[in-house]
Amino acid sequence: MTVVTLLTDFGLADTYVGQVKGAILAVASSATLVDLTHAVPPQDIRAGAFLLWSAVEPFPAGTVHLAVVDPGVGSARRAVAIRAARGDVFVGPDNGLLGPAVERLGGCAAAVALTEPAYWRSGNLPSATFHGRDVFGPVAGHLAAGVLLEELGYAVDDLQHVSLPVPDGLSGEVLHVDTYGNLVTNLRSDSLPAGFRVRVGQCSVEPAAHYAAVPPGALLALAGSTGLLEIAARDASAAAITGATRATPVVVEPD
Repeated sequence: MTVVTLLTDFGLADTYVGQVKGAILAVASSATLVDLTHAVPPQDIRAGAFLLWSAVEPFPAGTVHLAVVDPGVGSARRAVAIRAARGDVFVGPDNGLLGPAVERLGGCAAAVALTEPAYWRSGNLPSATFHGRDVFGPVAGHLAAGVLLEELGYAVDDLQHVSLPVPDGLSGEVLHVDTYGNLVTNLRSDSLPAGFRVRVGQCSVEPAAHYAAVPPGALLALAGSTGLLEIAARDASAAAITGATRATPVVVEPD
């Protein structure tokens, strides 16, 4: 039984996610489907790339990861499948969305353009607006059913790539604001000095070991589950308190 993860910007108000799942299950009825998120900001490739990067490592090697944030759907942009060194296969548009997650799993071992219609949605021409259902979903299903990557199209070695922002020493930025209002930065927690405070906006934030180590409503800095420095607030939203959003500068100041 193969696991297929799904990450999209489709939201849940419409039937798009359900249709993609149907296209996968029509090919691989025993696949286990896992929703990573369908709340990527619409057409925001970099946000989707970060969220995919943050999610793939816990899954077993050999998982199929389907990711669709695709403002170029219907255009000349390629549809691709990429096998990472760990053995996972990523399916989605060639717009950089998949790159950081592939790198997290050891880098690209092989990649193909999805040019073989036999592995698309059976009996239908792909919609110009819904390759998630008509191309990517069926391809993910075929991979889950045991089809080899090399059967899906011709090999490519010039994939598009989106680079997540890299910190400049101890100066970084907010990469993501999660549902709790926690600020996930691009600063690795294992690269920080033994004693420090964090400045974000007009706020100076002290580190703490866990959320309950500070009074309710107080800010704290801690190592998050991704291995990145996070700014949080106990029982409150750090984003609301600091006014920070994605790309807000964050500076670590050694004691």
